Amino acid sequence: MEFYNNPDRSIWETLVKRPDFNHKEIKKTVIDILTDVGANGDEALLRLTEKLDGWKPGNILVTEEEMRNAEKEVGEDLKKAIRIAKANIEKFHAAQTEKINVIETMPGINCWRKPVPVESVGLYIPGGTASLFSTLLMLGIPARLAGCKKIVVCSPVKSGTVQPVLLYTASLLGIKEFYKAGGAQAIAAMAYGTTEIPKVEKIFGPGNRYVTVAKQLVNREGVAIDMPAGPSEVAIFADDTAKISFVAADLLSQAEHGKDSQVMLVTTDENIWNGVENEINRQIRLLDRKAEIESSMKNSKCVLLKNEKDSFDLLNQYAPEHLIIASDNSDELSGRVVNAGSVFLGHYSPESAGDYISGTNHTLPTNGYAKTYSGVSLDNFVKKITFQKLTPEGLKSVCRDISTMALAEGLKAHAHAASIRFEKEN
Repeated sequence: MEFYNNPDRSIWETLVKRPDFNHKEIKKTVIDILTDVGANGDEALLRLTEKLDGWKPGNILVTEEEMRNAEKEVGEDLKKAIRIAKANIEKFHAAQTEKINVIETMPGINCWRKPVPVESVGLYIPGGTASLFSTLLMLGIPARLAGCKKIVVCSPVKSGTVQPVLLYTASLLGIKEFYKAGGAQAIAAMAYGTTEIPKVEKIFGPGNRYVTVAKQLVNREGVAIDMPAGPSEVAIFADDTAKISFVAADLLSQAEHGKDSQVMLVTTDENIWNGVENEINRQIRLLDRKAEIESSMKNSKCVLLKNEKDSFDLLNQYAPEHLIIASDNSDELSGRVVNAGSVFLGHYSPESAGDYISGTNHTLPTNGYAKTYSGVSLDNFVKKITFQKLTPEGLKSVCRDISTMALAEGLKAHAHAASIRFEKEN
């Protein structure tokens, strides 16, 4: 972890940079994969799965028997926890349903907006170093609530066997089209369609850099995506009321996601700045994913700043996926947040609560995209169509104004389309 003591604003741009990677090389590899799957369909998908994931597929579609057997392999405590998470996520996302509200902008002119579900969606569920069944909850639940007719799931596996908890979660959500495919080749299959995997209209889900680049590239070809969601990250603001053991635990919880994850601590307290590294080293001995954590911590930073204003200026410039405000004054400080995917307030709101069970969605913008993107919500699974209906009286009241504006733009046919309806009267 790199430490900075009151760094000058001139180097803040360097501080907020994410870990470097060879984007050109990754892009070239992904383009080759997309081209291969686009041209050769299932043959390319199966070949790439064997090459990249290390197993030779027979049938990549999970069977009904596999779904049934999976439930027997999942412990009752985990099933209970998943059901609680499901209920909370459903409750939070169902409240996002937009009611149709007809607005009479003028007498005889009525306008409204209607949410209509995206008909087919593809959900990418990471499964490299950890199979994230929680992500399936976060994406599958709003897809169901929105009314998407077709929900396709792709997730990488290493041995040809999907983790039972993933299949149990899929079954709980009523998802039947679950494919053993991952990486950029799975994104290509959902974007273009193969004999096995149907083409979808929008692709959701986080992934590694190859998956992220693949989503961005197919998006340019007309396939919608949720957002560019890459390696996970967390930023923490901690003042002198923060508990250093909590802060270290929160940093470690995000660092264990993967080797290219990043964590950042911004603090106004010298004791935390001086002591957090020792606390991290103490706690890391208790954890399993040491290789991922140690690699991630090399990408990470701890910054001591003089005051809250500077701290939140830096954090907003960083625009983290997750932001924890570890302070007794977290409610008031939350008003300073401009750029963040999801915010966790106080000493008892760990980021892991949002990852699993509180109800908010954990599919969030990374790599600074929180400046312009929101996290996944029910809105991502619908498009909103506007409607309008004018009575003869309503159109007549604005007909002259339509003509005036249309003719000012040199669009005589636009003016005529309105005035023709009243020519006999005139």
